[in-house]
Amino acid sequence: MSSSKTLTQVIQEQGKCFLVPCVYDCASNRAVEMCGFPVSLLSGGEVSISLNGVIDYGFTNLTDLEWVISRVATTSSMPLIADVEDGFGGPLAVYRSSKRLAAAGAAALQLEDAGDMEDSTKILPRDKYMAKVKAALAALEGTDCLLIARTNADPDDPEEMKEGCERLKEAMDLGAQLAMFVKITTYEQAAEMAAIVPGWKIFADVRADNGAPAVTMDQLTDLGFVMCSTHYTMKAAMEGMLEHGLQNFKNQSVEYTFTHASGTGKPDFSASPMFEPQQYLELENSFTGGGKEYTIVGHKVDEFPEGFVSVPIEERL
Repeated sequence: MSSSKTLTQVIQEQGKCFLVPCVYDCASNRAVEMCGFPVSLLSGGEVSISLNGVIDYGFTNLTDLEWVISRVATTSSMPLIADVEDGFGGPLAVYRSSKRLAAAGAAALQLEDAGDMEDSTKILPRDKYMAKVKAALAALEGTDCLLIARTNADPDDPEEMKEGCERLKEAMDLGAQLAMFVKITTYEQAAEMAAIVPGWKIFADVRADNGAPAVTMDQLTDLGFVMCSTHYTMKAAMEGMLEHGLQNFKNQSVEYTFTHASGTGKPDFSASPMFEPQQYLELENSFTGGGKEYTIVGHKVDEFPEGFVSVPIEERL
């Protein structure tokens, strides 16, 4: 993990609930970091789409996830939370997965209680999930990697809502540091969860229907929520690629891309300036004593756009 701060330190420093964007690769994580967010969350669903080209249906395996985490975490200055789905099997599989993913650089592991990745709405019996929680906690002992207990219970079913809250409380009592009830969407449901589940909580996928957020960060802070996740990066990336693609295809020209830069305000023919390639060459020149400059097929790359967070190269390699 390149981050100079642990997730625990960031949560304590923030002092209130804050937004955590979901990411799926090094580029999306870089965009989140540039905007100033202090933590990112690797989305299992979006990793599956970006890595495998298919929806989240259990196609991503442990080796895939370990590979992605190692790339993203070691090129980021932020703590990276990782969605590890069901841990890829029973307690022994969870133990092995947790060991490997913490070593790969994850700052926290989100372990869900799904009975089957092909039908993630069905939750495991509580005792089976607690066995997985115990395995993950044992694997993470002595590391800075936290465990997030997550339930996929249905909050619209009173019995499942009660069961989901009670199993999260039990997981927290066992030692999990955070809890997530992934399907709650309203303030009332968050308050019901908070009345039963102690400690730090995460609100998943906050919505803003009709232009108004379903809950505010201040409301969540008062209920003991410390983070609130959101899936905006892949949608934003696809929207941008489709916008440029439609115009470039229609005009059979890249003029649109060369003149439109809605995020940075710096039109260019590639995204390279956002990755500060000059820093890499400056570091190499410090070793060689040379004066190499970064160009793309002879074209000098523009400077990093103003107004965004720049992180020293030493925190990326």
